[in-house]
Amino acid sequence: SQERLLELNEGKFIDFEVKNSDGGRTSTKLIHGRVIRSGYFDPRLNGYNGYDGLSLQHIVEVDGKLRFDLPGQPIFPALGDGAILKPALDWVIESAKAAKFDAEISYVTGEMSWESDYNLVLPEGGSSLDLTGWITMDNRSGREFKNARIKLMAGDVNKIQNRIAGRMAFGGIGGGGTGLTPPVAEKSFDEYHLYTLERPATLLDREKKQVEFIRAGGVKSDLLYIYDGASSDIDQQWVSVAVIGQPEYGTVSNPKIWAFREFANSAANHLGIPLPKGRIRIYRRNTDGQMEFTGENTIKHTPRDEVVRLFTGNVFDVIGERKRTNFRVNINRGSPENDPTTGLPIPGASGKTDEPPLIDESFEITLRNHKTENIEVRVVEHLYRWVNWEIRTKSDEFKKLDAQKIEFRVPLKPDEERKLLYTVRYTWEQ
Repeated sequence: SQERLLELNEGKFIDFEVKNSDGGRTSTKLIHGRVIRSGYFDPRLNGYNGYDGLSLQHIVEVDGKLRFDLPGQPIFPALGDGAILKPALDWVIESAKAAKFDAEISYVTGEMSWESDYNLVLPEGGSSLDLTGWITMDNRSGREFKNARIKLMAGDVNKIQNRIAGRMAFGGIGGGGTGLTPPVAEKSFDEYHLYTLERPATLLDREKKQVEFIRAGGVKSDLLYIYDGASSDIDQQWVSVAVIGQPEYGTVSNPKIWAFREFANSAANHLGIPLPKGRIRIYRRNTDGQMEFTGENTIKHTPRDEVVRLFTGNVFDVIGERKRTNFRVNINRGSPENDPTTGLPIPGASGKTDEPPLIDESFEITLRNHKTENIEVRVVEHLYRWVNWEIRTKSDEFKKLDAQKIEFRVPLKPDEERKLLYTVRYTWEQ
């Protein structure tokens, strides 16, 4: 560009051509000036060393004076034989004697990326699905790669400037293979997984290209209904002494029941290949044979023999309600004098006994199934007030998920309504 040539001539004198028109006659003269500043801006330096992304003004010295515009059309000298018109690599190799050998060049380039996408297709009825995985490569490096052997590295590969999801490596030209050759071969490599395209591929500059890398049928999956009734009101990362005495904390009901699709990434389930992270779209065939979109989500890098669980959306025909039916702080245990802010007994006050203070809290959870088939809803409850808790009464059996989370599994028949009841007791030492 003109600005780039001006930059190459910064500090040098060049000629500027000025045309004048007078009475239909055009005259031309040359002005001799020195380029002080070219005005060229390298977009790669945006925000670096004072560059703010704005174009810089020209500065040209003419007759010992500075001006902020070009006095005319710049006329540049020839570039010379040493000019590099396209990006090139020039090596000087020191050798004890002359030799001829094959060499491999490896380098890291920017603007090359890839990602994976998956389609899950369910039949008209049932939960066995077909899975197809695609690799999408995006070449924005500024050059094309013809008949390249392509390898894709999946994993959290560390780089100094940024952390990327995958690397692309290019090798020499190879011979394609038969039509029965799998399109992509996978193997473990260091701490990552390497996916190699079995056939050469050409990547043009500014081109995106998709290659299928996995196809599996008859994958067994499960549909899960999960009701986390207090999730809209609970900050699960924040549990402190101030929460204990707040009567209204955790009482806002979330009516939505979540739908999850879950399947095992195992050889027994017709999979068993490490799945690079990416977006999964879920479809189900309708009675007319058409595929209808029913949800999407993303997965992280998933090794073989791990379980993939996808949130697909909120359930339309199943409703949940959660309400607290009892809340009691026993002020007759511990100290009879309570802190007015937290509601907790004040340590060291008169009347202290050896029995720790306690809170009893009861909940009623109502589930209504408007579907035409039997379902099971997993009700998740967060015991958020304190780490010392005990379920005193319950209408259904529960499973302890972690230190402060339990799960009830409630079966529901078509058009059935069920109520789940439980009472939890919290105790703490002064």
